[in-house]
Amino acid sequence: MAFIVELWESVFTPGTTPALITATHASFILLIISLIVLIFLSKSIHFVNLLVIAILLYGSVIWFINELKNTQLKSNEELEKDSKEEEKGAKTESQDEPKVEKNVEKKPESLATGVKVASPVKKRKV
Repeated sequence: MAFIVELWESVFTPGTTPALITATHASFILLIISLIVLIFLSKSIHFVNLLVIAILLYGSVIWFINELKNTQLKSNEELEKDSKEEEKGAKTESQDEPKVEKNVEKKPESLATGVKVASPVKKRKV
C-alpha cells in the first residue's frame, strides 16, 4: 500500500521519483509479456509489430530517464538567482554604453502573420 501512496505523491512532485521509475519499468515489462503471450496464442503479425513498437518505446524511455539522471537540473531558486544576475549585468551594460539610434526607415508588418507588407508607392509630380 505504501508504494501506491508514494506513486500517487510522485505525480505532484517535479522530476522523476524512484516509485515512478519502478512503475514505468513494471508496466512496460507487463506489456511486453502480454504481447508475447498474444503472439503465441494468435500467431498474428500485428502483435509482432506491436511488440517491436513497445520494445523501441521502452528503450527510448530508458534512454530518456538516464539522460535526466545525467543532467544537473537547477531548482527554482537557482534559476531566479541567475535571472537576477543577468538583469543586473544588462543594466550595467546599458548604463555604460549610450544608445545610438540610427535613422532607419521601418517597413510596416502584419501583426498576425509577421509578413512584411509592401510600403505604399509615392506618386511623383510630373
